[in-house]
Amino acid sequence: MEELHLIFDPLPNEALDRFVSDNVINVNLAKTGISTWHPVGYFLKNDHGEWLGGLTGLIWGGWLHVKILWVSEPLRGRGQGTRLMDAAETLAMQRGATKATLETHSYQAPEFYKKRGYVVFGQLDGYPPGHVKFFMRKDLAAWAPG
Repeated sequence: MEELHLIFDPLPNEALDRFVSDNVINVNLAKTGISTWHPVGYFLKNDHGEWLGGLTGLIWGGWLHVKILWVSEPLRGRGQGTRLMDAAETLAMQRGATKATLETHSYQAPEFYKKRGYVVFGQLDGYPPGHVKFFMRKDLAAWAPG
């Protein structure tokens, strides 16, 4: 048998990262028969070309999965996170999603998500030490954006 080399690369290039994610997607599609998925990406950029926030995720299997939501510190509490979430949830519903899921930590924004109708369905205490990681979900059909 051919020897396989284990390569450590904490910052793989886009092509290698895409190779792994595409193969996971292909397995998911083959096992479920659900072949339609849509990447989600909304970003905030000012007139000076500075990136000040963004949301990434995907829509698959009737669900929106928000991978990352970030808004720069000076813009927090000024409706920009809501703007990003509204856009993603609206797109998800237009693409047939009825549910949404995301993960957040106790020091991040669980209250923000709860105000948007997300509920905690699981948590990891002590991740990281002294904090909690929350797993949240939302019924999109029960909530209008905003």
